[in-house]
Amino acid sequence: YSQEAEGSWFRSLFVHKVDPRKDAHSNLLSKRETSNLYKIQFHNVKPECLETYNKLTEEVLPKLHSDPDYPCDLVGNWNTWYGEQDQAVHLWRFSGGYPALMDCMNKLRQNKEYLDFRKERSRMLLSRRNQLLLEFSFWNEPQPRQGPNIYELRTYKLKPGTMIEWGNNW
Repeated sequence: YSQEAEGSWFRSLFVHKVDPRKDAHSNLLSKRETSNLYKIQFHNVKPECLETYNKLTEEVLPKLHSDPDYPCDLVGNWNTWYGEQDQAVHLWRFSGGYPALMDCMNKLRQNKEYLDFRKERSRMLLSRRNQLLLEFSFWNEPQPRQGPNIYELRTYKLKPGTMIEWGNNW
C-alpha cells in the first residue's frame, strides 16, 4: 500500500476518474463500449383504471416489442407505492442510441395495434411524462427481474458544470 494512493497503479485498476474536457459531461460519463439509450415513462393513471391499465400493458407491450424489427427492449414495468400514487413506470432500452429510438418511434407510428393501444390507454391516463437516460460507465446495466421487487428512483439536481465531479465522487 502506498501513501500516494491517488497516483498508484493498483488504485487505477478500480477507480476511473474523468477529466473535464470540452465534450458534454453526459458523454464523458456514459459508457463508450455500448450505445444504449434508455427511456423511462411515467404514466399517472386514473385510480379506477389502474387494474385495467396494467392488464392492457401486460398484454400489448411485450408482444409489440418482442418483434426483432424493433430495436428496443422492455426492461421493467411497475407501479409506484410511495410518492406518486396510481402511477405506472416503464423502462425501455434502445440498442443503438438515438437512431434506434427514432427508428422504433417511426415504426410504431405505422403499427395499427400500437395506435389502437394508445387510443385505449389515453382514456385511462391523467398525465404522462418521458425522460431519456444515458447509462453511466460506473453502473451496471439494468436487467429484467421476476417477482415483486422494490426500486428506488432518485433525482439529483446538480449545479451546471459539476456532473463530472459528482460522477467521480460516486
